[in-house]
Amino acid sequence: MNSLTSSMFESIKSALTKETAGSSNKQKDFLRTEVGNTYTVRLLPNMKDPTKTFLHYYSHGWNSLSTGQLITLVSPTTWNERDPIAEERYRVFRNGSEQDKEKIKSIVRTERWLVNCYVINDPVNEDNNNKVKILRFGRQLNKIIMDAIQGEDAEELGPRIFDLSPKGVNLKIKVEKQGDYPTYVSSKFTTPKEVEGLDEDSFEKTYKSVYDLESYIAVKSYDELKDMLDKHYYCKSDVDAEPEVAVKEKSKAEVPVIAKVAAAPSAKQSTPSPSDESLEKLLEDL
Repeated sequence: MNSLTSSMFESIKSALTKETAGSSNKQKDFLRTEVGNTYTVRLLPNMKDPTKTFLHYYSHGWNSLSTGQLITLVSPTTWNERDPIAEERYRVFRNGSEQDKEKIKSIVRTERWLVNCYVINDPVNEDNNNKVKILRFGRQLNKIIMDAIQGEDAEELGPRIFDLSPKGVNLKIKVEKQGDYPTYVSSKFTTPKEVEGLDEDSFEKTYKSVYDLESYIAVKSYDELKDMLDKHYYCKSDVDAEPEVAVKEKSKAEVPVIAKVAAAPSAKQSTPSPSDESLEKLLEDL
């Protein structure tokens, strides 16, 4: 990937913060997966800019203690920048009371990836079939995909996972239940197979139909995130920030990284921002 200038990166971030018409309807662009079903898709590359085939990000989620709404916020650690929510969790686990430590566990930090896909079979919603959708996934599916790209299955699969021709392979997403959570560990890529309904004349059109993944995450400033925390966690009434309209995620079980969005230089800070590793070490010592 070519190196980015600071001004170019700031332009990208600025574009993501703009409100777009119909943004509340973007949920329909995602492929929903439900426990007990198997979904068949063919992953799609970003032909215009292959480095943007996957979008990797971190987010915080919790039910607002003031309104009850689901709050989902993209973490600035995605771009190696300071995150007031992560800093607050670190502060509480380091110096807070046992009650405060238990309470703040309600703020869940998750790791997600987005990729475009051509839906071959959606057993729940047949209207999705033969359409391009966005697949949002966590660590379990990411491991399977990463193994196909650069792991133990790369020699056999590799570029085939993005190939719409009969030489390409489908991804079968099998959603099972493990305890209270869905699990995707039985998902796998299949043997090469033709995609019914597609031919060479429609391949290019399908590849050009992919969504701009960066437009599906909203970037907020440090101060805006702090305001959201004050209003929806600490229930401070003098904060005017509005809750994020979240694309609701049904699955909590996920589990490694193929491609990250471009990383900006870390902002200068007088107080170091805690890393996940330092927080996990602190939790182990509690």
